[in-house]
Parts: sequence; structure tokens; C-alpha cells
Amino acid sequence: MGLQDNLHEQIAGLRRYALVLTRNRDDAEDLVQDTLAKALDKAHTWQPGTDLRPWLFRILHNTHVSNLRKQKVRADAAHDLPEPVMPETQAVALELKQVLDALEKIPEAQRKPIVLVALEDMSYADAARSLDVPLGTFMSRLGRGRAALRKLLGEIKRGKLHLIA
Repeated sequence: MGLQDNLHEQIAGLRRYALVLTRNRDDAEDLVQDTLAKALDKAHTWQPGTDLRPWLFRILHNTHVSNLRKQKVRADAAHDLPEPVMPETQAVALELKQVLDALEKIPEAQRKPIVLVALEDMSYADAARSLDVPLGTFMSRLGRGRAALRKLLGEIKRGKLHLIA
């Protein structure tokens, strides 16, 4: 199977991760398109037989970081939260909103490992490669991120913290 066939299989995961990173559907689509263009342009750097997914997610991650730097230079760093998929009940909608808001409150270095493992179902090793960090560093960030997220969600349930305006 060639690079282009493998790319088609990875697009849905790239879109989900891009949406979490950008918190805006249009920006997420632009990020995925930029990622795919870069991947095709740099196809010669991918080694057939290796796992394509971490390579693509690293390109997406690096492209996102580069875009953030450009936005800071332009003083245009405002991001919109994505509209969540319409849940079946208001309670589920509220809980989803609280989790997304709590996730937003934890540092990005801790948020990204959670997203890659929980939403993208990546292995720890693949997610660490995607973020270009050692596995130990990844595990530490993941553990701290999960602890911070649990703490924030616990404070919400006890009524000590209100994330929703």
C-alpha cells in the first residue's frame, strides 16, 4: 500500500486531533490540509514499512505549533472552542462542556498526551513519537494531566469551581 492510500486511512484521526488543538472546525480543516500537503511534499522522508500514524501526527503537531507562533507574531491568538456534537440530553451536554473546559484549563503539554491517548486511541509510544518527546516525559505529562483533570472535574462536582460562564 502506498503513502497516498495510507494517508486516506489517517484523515479522520488527524481531523479529530486538529479539532482538539485548534478548537475551531475551519482552522482544524486548514491544519489537516496543511499537514497533508506537507506530508506529500516530504513523502521521501517517510520510510515505507514504518508506522505512518506517528509520522503524520508529528507533522500535524509541528504545523500547529508553527501556526501558533505565527499567530502570536500577528497578535491574533484568539481561539474559538469547537461546537460539541449535539448530545442526547442536557446533562450530557453540560458534562461534555465541563470536560472540554477543564481540559482547556490544564497546560497544553499535559492536554496533548490526554487527547492522543483518550481520543485518538494511540499507544503511549506512538503518541510520544508524535509529540517528539521521550516516552518517560510523555508518561509524566500524561499522569500530571490526568491528575489535574480529575482535580478540576472534582471541584466542579463539589460546586467549588464554575468553568461555564
